[in-house]
Amino acid sequence: MNDKKQVVSLLVDNNAGVLARISSLFARKGFNIDSLTVSATDDESVSRITITTSGEEHVLRQILSQTEKLWEVRCVVPLEPETSIQRELLLVKVKADEAMRHHVREAADIYKASVVDLSVDSMVVELTGKPSKIDGFLAVIGQYEVLELCRTGVTALQRGADVLGREGDA
Repeated sequence: MNDKKQVVSLLVDNNAGVLARISSLFARKGFNIDSLTVSATDDESVSRITITTSGEEHVLRQILSQTEKLWEVRCVVPLEPETSIQRELLLVKVKADEAMRHHVREAADIYKASVVDLSVDSMVVELTGKPSKIDGFLAVIGQYEVLELCRTGVTALQRGADVLGREGDA
């Protein structure tokens, strides 16, 4: 099996139920959604959905083609890491008494993360970056006791002046 990870940006009508229709299409076709973010755009009638999924390339093309056919979908664009900005937000709570705080802060500093909460026995660290940066930080911080973590999933925009969904663009 030759699975490819794919980040896809969709512009959709900002209607109730559109997210359910898109996610159920993925589920019906047997595709797992690794991450999903939904956000407002500069036009209140349009939302941006960013989906990260993986599968064989020909099957990915098929699911994207079927997604484009949904009447509420205005635009579907696969985003490649070289031609887009892809970021995630991580919040991670680490067990850290006074003796461990220095070690956790040191790791956070190396990754340019911020300590956003400190209690007697734990710390919450916030990190924004490429998914690979988040993965790397989690590998390092995993040597400590991680109490909880939450990742937002990828949000992404194409590089350059092209604007998704406008006439003449992607």
